[in-house]
Amino acid sequence: MERLQQVLVPVAALVVFALLWELLVWANGWPDYVMASPSDLPAAYSRFWSLFVSGAWETLWRTVLGLFIAVVAGLALGMIMGFSRIARDALYPLLVGFNAIPKATLVPVLALLFIGQHDFNTVMMAFLISFFPIAVSVAVGLSTLEPEYRDILRALGASRVTIFWKIALPKTLPEFFGALKVSVTLAFIGTNLVEIVSPHGRGLGALFLSGQTNSNYPLMFAVLIALAILGIALFYAVVALERIFAGWAERQTG
Repeated sequence: MERLQQVLVPVAALVVFALLWELLVWANGWPDYVMASPSDLPAAYSRFWSLFVSGAWETLWRTVLGLFIAVVAGLALGMIMGFSRIARDALYPLLVGFNAIPKATLVPVLALLFIGQHDFNTVMMAFLISFFPIAVSVAVGLSTLEPEYRDILRALGASRVTIFWKIALPKTLPEFFGALKVSVTLAFIGTNLVEIVSPHGRGLGALFLSGQTNSNYPLMFAVLIALAILGIALFYAVVALERIFAGWAERQTG
């Protein structure tokens, strides 16, 4: 029953959202060149389905690759900051300052530095915009590890590696997956920033620009919904991994 509820409640929320969106457009009498409604989208998907499939794949694999690199780099940097007070004091200002920079301003910089390297630029932007939450969450999780656990394990002859695998890593997993859920959406934002701000004719961002150029508003909104669907799918993939590797945390708080 609980598992069924977890499926039905989000689906019902999406249906209610679509109905309210349709009602809003109908009540204001907006034509589709001002505001597309959900009923306008099936025609756009039917007409441009092959472009949606190829564009979604182009956007998805770059986003996933950038996110994977962000996980590896974020874990490594978070471990360094979590176990070293000096590294934490030195790196926190740099990370906060970098994260405060609007990422849209970095797109032209990457385009000039790596001219023609569209795949690299897109993956790099997905990485740059999504690694910060992961690094900070891991650093905070490790830095707040109770010293009593370390002292007991060291008294029993445990090495630093054993302490990390047995105590530090499991304790950090809930924070890590919480940050990863945020990073999933950020990675999609980074990917589409490059596809739209520095267009190279690939991905859903290119399809969005095509709709904008041709004033095809149903196509533009269809792209936005497709991006939302990809983000939701990747988010729930992270949720599934969280239940596998850190399901104990959810059970304890339930």
